[in-house]
Amino acid sequence: MAKLWVRTAVLALVCAGATPAFAAPSPEWTGKVRQMLAAKQDYPRAAQVRGDEGTAKLKIDVAADGSLAAVALVQPTGSATLDREAIAVARKVGAFPPPPGGPASVIVPLTWKMM
Repeated sequence: MAKLWVRTAVLALVCAGATPAFAAPSPEWTGKVRQMLAAKQDYPRAAQVRGDEGTAKLKIDVAADGSLAAVALVQPTGSATLDREAIAVARKVGAFPPPPGGPASVIVPLTWKMM
């Protein structure tokens, strides 16, 4: 019984250390992140020619120093070209303002629409 308890405790500690804790971002900080992404968002020519449109949702993890910790596509557009661009937009920004309260995670929609 004691061995099981120790093993469970060790696994809990290992798992807890493997995943960084992310704070709930403030609306002001989230707004700045969205502005920075919008400034780097392009409409790829190939997607325009094909008439590709859609909204991608990105999950962006930002480290305490503002660096991009991770980016993941949580909702695709249906266009591989636009999905690649969505990921590229976050990487183009590279560094964000340091989130107040430590590391933060935010889900941001990026939309491409033909006018």
